[in-house]
Amino acid sequence: MTTAISRFPVPELAQLPDDIREKILAVQEKAGFVPNVFLTLAHRPDEFRAFFAYHDALMLKQTGNLSKADREMIVTATSAKNNCLYCVVAHGAILRIYSKNPLVADQVAVNHLKADITLRESAMLDFAIKVCLDSQSVNDGDYAELRKHGFDDEDIWDIAAITAFFGLSNRMANVISMRPNDEFFLMGRVPRA
Repeated sequence: MTTAISRFPVPELAQLPDDIREKILAVQEKAGFVPNVFLTLAHRPDEFRAFFAYHDALMLKQTGNLSKADREMIVTATSAKNNCLYCVVAHGAILRIYSKNPLVADQVAVNHLKADITLRESAMLDFAIKVCLDSQSVNDGDYAELRKHGFDDEDIWDIAAITAFFGLSNRMANVISMRPNDEFFLMGRVPRA
């Protein structure tokens, strides 16, 4: 039995505009499969383009003090607070790979306060979760705490922007019942043969 990956229609690859089809095929070539987020969001091509433009600007950024693992850790922890199965599973897999730690994604998704992470990472996640759940309460003390751990204002912006962007992503994934690809569940859990 095949389980639907979305409550909404998922277009066939051949029906998609050339730029979207090329992006999806490039991801498939790199990953070995097509993450369902690409297929489900292709339902609305203009929104697909806008979503992935902002996603890439935040997550593929080459400047600042946030590593790729830091960015994925933020997504995993805040997506857990938003009860987003797709993003916890998919970005947890990417976090395991970037951090080279098969345990960290599950730990930060359940309770980052008990996770085997650094004080810097804990401060980063404390702030991200505050942005996720209580952004109106962010204050100068939050900035001061982050600065103690080496984050500058641009890093703080990045933490907030990643959290906010994935808040949108989490809500859409939940509303459309986006199903994580089976491939994500095992990625980064055991060393490659």
